[in-house]
Formats: sequence, C-alpha cells, structure tokens
Amino acid sequence: MPRNVLVTGGSSGVGLATVARFARAGDNVWFTYHSRRDAAESITKDLRGGSGGEVRAFEFRQGERESHDSLLAALPGPVDVLVNNAAVGTRSIDRYVADPLDRDEAFLRINSIGPLWLIRQVLPGMLERGHGKIINISSVGGGLAQFPGFDIVDGMSKAALTYLTRHLAAQTAHSPVDVMAVCPGAVDTPMLRESTLDGLSPRARLDLEANLPKGRLIRPEEIAELVWWLCADGSGVLHGAVVDASMGLGVHPGLLTGRQLTGRHAETGAETGAEAYEAPGRRPVGL
Repeated sequence: MPRNVLVTGGSSGVGLATVARFARAGDNVWFTYHSRRDAAESITKDLRGGSGGEVRAFEFRQGERESHDSLLAALPGPVDVLVNNAAVGTRSIDRYVADPLDRDEAFLRINSIGPLWLIRQVLPGMLERGHGKIINISSVGGGLAQFPGFDIVDGMSKAALTYLTRHLAAQTAHSPVDVMAVCPGAVDTPMLRESTLDGLSPRARLDLEANLPKGRLIRPEEIAELVWWLCADGSGVLHGAVVDASMGLGVHPGLLTGRQLTGRHAETGAETGAEAYEAPGRRPVGL
C-alpha cells in the first residue's frame, strides 16, 4: 500500500533524489520548495505516473510558523514518512537573510527549529495510526565531526539536529515510530557547487576530490537509496541511529582539516560535507 511521504527541500540535490526514489517505489510523495515554483512543477510533471503514486509540490518557508501551519493544512492526507532534508548553508543562507547580524539566528531557526516544529506537527498522527518513520538529514560537519575553520553556527545547527534525533528516539523507544538521522559527507549537489566547486580551478577541484574518501564525491542518489532503505520495514533495529554516510570522512576528518583552511568553509548542510579549499575573495572565519 502506498505511503504518504513528505520530503522537505525536495527540488534539488539529495532532496530531489529522495523524492524520485520514493516515487519510483510507488509512494505518494509530497515535497517542499522555497522558491522557483516552475522548477517544482516541472519535477512533479516528470515524476507523475511512473509507478502509480502521487507527486505534489508545496511552497514552504521552514522555520516560519505561518508557513508550517499552511503546509500541514494543505497536505492531502496524513504523513507516514517525514524526511527533514531542507536546510541552508554558509552561502545559501544569504538568500534568506539580508542582515549579516541575523545570520546565526536564521541558521538555527531553519536547520534545527524548523525540523523540530515539523516533527511536533506530524508525530501525534503517526503515534495514533500506529506507524511512522522520521529521517533527519544532518551532516558529517557538526552531526558527527568537527572541522576547525569551518562555519561554527552551521555545525551547531547540524549538531542540534542529531541531538533532536537521539532525544526523540529515546522518547519514542516504546512506540511504533522509528527515528533516525543521516549524516552525508561531500555530496555532488548544486549547493556544493555554489559554495565550493565553482570557485575552484580544475586542478584544485581534482585535488579536493582526490583527497576525499574513495577519491570522489558522493552522488545524491546514494544518499537517497539509504534514506529509502531506512524507511523500509527491516530498519527498525536502527531506531535512534545517527548514520555516518560520508564514506569515511566522519572517522577521518583530517582528510580535509589536515590542509590549511580559510574562508567561509563548507555548506555543512544537508547536502554537503565539507569544503577543503578557499574560494577567491573569502576571509577567515572566527567565532
């Protein structure tokens, strides 16, 4: 029977790959986007009818109370699976806040408080119906490891998300709802390209990738496949787990931090792991 799956930030990167994976399995997939309705509508058109499930897109501003209420009111049914994927990083945050002084608060509101609010909105229904899956997409940076020189508030927001996962898992230990977190490493997404790759010379990019575990970037589809598996029936033994999906960067962060790091490093958000090289014009970051 098709499940109702809500994926936040589902119009690009890991979110889009996750939407496509659940849609291919025949689930009803509802995803959110922040802007570019035309792109969201194009995604729904491309994915509809593939395996019989419904695919719909909803505009959403995570961390804004009115938008949360509007989203839940607009959904066509109860949520069986929640994938908290939407997040901002050290470059994309600039599209959300104009004043640099508001930046720290916005990171925590969008990356940490927003997922908490969504969970509070959908968890009671899951408990009442007797089933549910909640997957929080965190990051290797902050969620698992520390990268000195990287943006501290970005890492804080991801650390908060993994704490939320463990705390919620403890509270629901005797419930039929499973809660897990996934911490991706350096994933080849538009967010990583904007923050890091596009500012590198061809040689610097080759050096960056060669220094990563396995000598390559992670594909969004690899993270999406993991998320889909975690939402299957056999994953219950991982209730409360924070899964390192970085190909080893989480246990060996020195592969990046062993080099001199400067600049506003790393979109350590849901879709990237870490940035190892300075893009032109960036300045060192302190606290």
